[in-house]
Amino acid sequence: MTEVTGTVDFQVGKETYKTWYKVIGDLASGIRPLVTLHGGPGMSHVYMQSHAEIFTTYNIPVVFYDQLGTGKSTHITDKGADFWTPELFIDELDNLLAYLGIKDNFDLLGHSWGGMLAADYASAQQHPGLRRLIIANAAPSLKLWEQSMHHWLNKFPEDFREMLRRHERDGTTSSEEYQRGMKEFYNKHTCQVIPWPAELDQSFADMDENPTVYTTMFGTSEFNLTGSLITWDITDRLDRIACPTLVCNGHEEGAQDFVVEPFIEKIPKVKWVKFKKTHIPFYEDKEYYFKTIGAFLIPS
Repeated sequence: MTEVTGTVDFQVGKETYKTWYKVIGDLASGIRPLVTLHGGPGMSHVYMQSHAEIFTTYNIPVVFYDQLGTGKSTHITDKGADFWTPELFIDELDNLLAYLGIKDNFDLLGHSWGGMLAADYASAQQHPGLRRLIIANAAPSLKLWEQSMHHWLNKFPEDFREMLRRHERDGTTSSEEYQRGMKEFYNKHTCQVIPWPAELDQSFADMDENPTVYTTMFGTSEFNLTGSLITWDITDRLDRIACPTLVCNGHEEGAQDFVVEPFIEKIPKVKWVKFKKTHIPFYEDKEYYFKTIGAFLIPS
């Protein structure tokens, strides 16, 4: 398996940062590559690495990268909400595509926050090089996501909910009690593979190491969304997504059916697939997930 890693300069105003990337396969092979967008915001790409299976099974080159602020890309701790915007990450993606020489012919897969970013990217303006889009376990509006997460939280006992709220009010979300509680919630509604795969643990650890992006854009937790994305909503322009699009979600997760419904109703060339369990089907329903992704990328 051919693997290439490197960094590309990304200029924002007068500052120059580094975006770290990894390519599995040969971008010069003539086979259209798949570019992946990880979740968070502020997680690293590590938990997405199983998508290398797209190359080993279908010979499609796969591009991974760490978005600015996390993983092996430049970490920045002195910028506020006016810096950490979807437009920043859209520009970073365009910069990487141009550097790799694939901006005229690529597919895009975004998971969770990465799916939000992918949908924002595809609907903000036309990208002739974007041929196929996969929006996995994501929302077109952060308000819909918050509503969904509260739906699941309300199924837990009242004393559990109050414990989480108390730590969020008191600013003690780093406490062991709060972290245990969040892990209990995530085990039910994020990933039901117990123990979690090491790659998923690593991506969460990378976000915990520098939570700047998450706390600035989202807030302290999935239930306490106070960040700059609180008003983020692209439902009114989903009809601008011109390329064939696959929307995926699970049963007991944030991207419930009512959350992804605007994608299904408004994207002109859309296909919807629902997986068995929760938020990370490439761990929980791996065989069917990769078979579905491959069939979409290489239609018969």
